[in-house]
Amino acid sequence: MITMVLESLINPFNAEKRPSSLIFLGFLYSTLAAFLSLWIFRQYSSLIVVFLTTMAAVPLMYNIIKMEEEKDLTDLNEHFLFKEHTKALKAFMFLFLGVTLALSFWYVVLPSETISVLFESQTSTISAINSPNMVSAKASSGLNVFFHIFSNNLKVLVFCILFSFLYGVGAIFILTWNASVVSTAIGNYIRSGLASLAAATGSLKIAGYFKIISLGLFKYSIHGIPEIFAYFMAGLAGGIISIAVIRHDFGTRKFEHIVLDSADLILVSLFILFIAALLEVYITPVIF
Repeated sequence: MITMVLESLINPFNAEKRPSSLIFLGFLYSTLAAFLSLWIFRQYSSLIVVFLTTMAAVPLMYNIIKMEEEKDLTDLNEHFLFKEHTKALKAFMFLFLGVTLALSFWYVVLPSETISVLFESQTSTISAINSPNMVSAKASSGLNVFFHIFSNNLKVLVFCILFSFLYGVGAIFILTWNASVVSTAIGNYIRSGLASLAAATGSLKIAGYFKIISLGLFKYSIHGIPEIFAYFMAGLAGGIISIAVIRHDFGTRKFEHIVLDSADLILVSLFILFIAALLEVYITPVIF
């Protein structure tokens, strides 16, 4: 019932027309998911919050991808089609941003004992990334680190394509999981920064809050935004092909047009992912 209510809040046409409104929707989805998971499935809430957020977002994402697939059935040229697809990608990005902001916010404001439960799996993932083996690997040459990060991100990209093709909008689960991990990292950075500032000055001023929160968001946005954009682009490509197959367009001239359009999306997503890896390895460490 809750999903049906959330599903009716906005239609795909309005989502593409006013993508910024999806920040609120993403915030609402993940906030409800967080408190429902703590209330009903507290022990497994770190995974249930991802599942419930995904479940709420699936109808909207499916209808948007379905609408994009219908555009591919027209005789529009590739340049115009790509421009049309960016509307859907903007909607996905704002939805993802809302989820990230919500979970980061709750990580900062909730009690420590609640955080340890709600973000248990995400914290374990970050700990694995920052394990001694990974730290020593990052201490090696920048080129090795770049290839390591790019190869890992490439695996996520492939999973986004595969999950979207097999499950229609399956990539949203992977991306929501990534949003929860990023939120945990941002929230931990902000929470630690506020604690350090309070210990050093004995108090926290508004300027201190603003500075630490801004730094926490900016640190992960430099490479995170293009990275997630690439994932959504790949997920959109897989979803478009999936819907085309379901509609029995397979083997037709229009299906060839759909495959060509999806291939363009995947190629562009690979390029963006490459740029994101460069930013993560060579730009973010310099600033932070």
